[in-house]
Amino acid sequence: MANDPTPATTAAHRAVLDDPLLDWHDTRDFDAARRGFVAALDPPVISGPDGRVAWDLGEYEFLADETAPETVNPSLWRQARLNMEHGLFAIHDRIWQVRGYDLSVMSVIAGDTGWIVVDPLISEETARASMQLVNEHLGERPVVAVIYSHSHVDHFGGVEGVTTVADVHAGRTRIVAPEGFVLAAVSENVIAGAAMSRRAIYMYGAALAKGTRGQVDAGLGKTTSNGTVSIIEPTDVITRTGETMVIDGVEIEFQLTPGTEAPAEMNFYFPQLRVLCMAENCSRTLHNVYTLRGAQVRDASVWADYMDESIVRYLDRTDMVFTSHHWPVWGPVDCREYLEKQRDMYQYLHDQTLRLANHGETMNEIAEQVELPPSFAKEWYSRGYYGTVNHDVKAVYQRYLGFFDGNPAHLHPHPPVEAAQRYVEYMGGADAVLERARADYERGDYRWVAEVVNHVVFADPTNEAARALQSDALEQMGYQAESGPWRNFFLMGAQELRTGDIARQPVRLSGGMVRNMPISLVLDAIAVRLNGPQAVDVEARVNVVDTVDGMRYAVWLSNAVLHHRVDAHLPDAELTVSAEHDVLAGVLFGLVPLDDAVTGGLAEVHGDRAALARIHALLDHFDQAFPIVTP
Repeated sequence: MANDPTPATTAAHRAVLDDPLLDWHDTRDFDAARRGFVAALDPPVISGPDGRVAWDLGEYEFLADETAPETVNPSLWRQARLNMEHGLFAIHDRIWQVRGYDLSVMSVIAGDTGWIVVDPLISEETARASMQLVNEHLGERPVVAVIYSHSHVDHFGGVEGVTTVADVHAGRTRIVAPEGFVLAAVSENVIAGAAMSRRAIYMYGAALAKGTRGQVDAGLGKTTSNGTVSIIEPTDVITRTGETMVIDGVEIEFQLTPGTEAPAEMNFYFPQLRVLCMAENCSRTLHNVYTLRGAQVRDASVWADYMDESIVRYLDRTDMVFTSHHWPVWGPVDCREYLEKQRDMYQYLHDQTLRLANHGETMNEIAEQVELPPSFAKEWYSRGYYGTVNHDVKAVYQRYLGFFDGNPAHLHPHPPVEAAQRYVEYMGGADAVLERARADYERGDYRWVAEVVNHVVFADPTNEAARALQSDALEQMGYQAESGPWRNFFLMGAQELRTGDIARQPVRLSGGMVRNMPISLVLDAIAVRLNGPQAVDVEARVNVVDTVDGMRYAVWLSNAVLHHRVDAHLPDAELTVSAEHDVLAGVLFGLVPLDDAVTGGLAEVHGDRAALARIHALLDHFDQAFPIVTP
């Protein structure tokens, strides 16, 4: 059962309301978020063919109150209310956006004959409903192209909700993406998918009840949808900045921005329309240089450099900037100020982190010192609703100097459980720790309580008093957080400590995701599932043939590593498997039994099927419910 906010928490909220930098009477964001409204889903609930609810914005009706409750940071409450503005919006005479039906925004551009769709959300269900809203109110048109702005799942996962693999293969729909898109998308969503998905449940508060004491927002949007994810390989890959193409009468100029908000990302400019899309390189929040769900650390300096390149290349001929989250910016003056301040924000974090690092300050020390200057901090779009100054600074440090701060005492520490047992013993036992921690809790030092009591929990996860005190501290930290992900992490941890129930969410990796992956990446994904210690004395040799393009793959297991080579053939293979791409991907990944594929006439085999069976027998199946706040 959730606790009331403590006096320390209500005092923290009053400090936010009294912050002289923040103009609480400024309504321009609300006006912009509502501008051009056309229509909305009524009710705002989206279900799939099986009746499963993929999205329900009605769960957030409590946000109708303008005044923030004492359990939510007032600044986050403001952002959460802005993210409730949902529906179809006209942002230009040829461009519309559908907002509020997934974490991201789907944009559509009217070509001469059809729709160009930018970033088709996370789920097929939400993308399909959004496309239906577009066609219902603007007139039905075919989707002639889909543009993936970058490699995060909320910008491609719903692609089969707006087009089909058949339409793409037939040339009726083009798929445009930046160079490196497929590798980056698979790396995040498959190679490290299980760990990242588990942490994403925390980051987006997927298992929290929606409400003033639970999940209110994710900063970048409300939360993630719970539908079917797929991917379709690009038909057109952008390989250089300045590259142009005309799609259905609409000219587009592309700017590659790798290593910014995503490993593979691009901005693009519409010269006929005087409109610039900044993908997710800009948004109405300080973004993540490192995302808490886990991902490659981003380069804050490169991020700023590419934004400056956008300013130089496009802003003198731009009347509107739109992005893949939140609402646009209109007018040349506001567009320039927005991009310049977003650029300078990331460069400031980069430069000040390294300045202090070169003074010998360590990661955690620097994170406590760096603050954004008033010129940034006063802007609502620079607030830490998604990223925070604290963890972005740590990310900059990590990118340059890694996990190790140079202190040899930190080079080879004990793992958490063993360290916790020693800490608790040194501190006089669990009861002594809890007695002192309760006093610190009453003083409002929740950060310290969470840190020190965590040792008691890891030393003895059955200690209910420790679990209760740590959950109470995390809860107050969640109530105080301005960042949506920080709030969600704290409240998820509190919930799991109290209930003992580990939040479970179905693995979002769908057959559509696997069957459209390149075979080489399917084999990469299988390789990280191989249980090395069990595979030490096992060997297997398999040839794989994709009958669609004739590509051959040599696959072999030796030295506890699963290897493969593209366009290669093993002369001494024990087994050769031939099938069309989607069947082959399913068989290799283990979604389609080889015997069933052969019996159904979908695959042809020569040799001993046991070779592939030996490999499959050694593959781990990842449990997405591994513990986080307990050992």
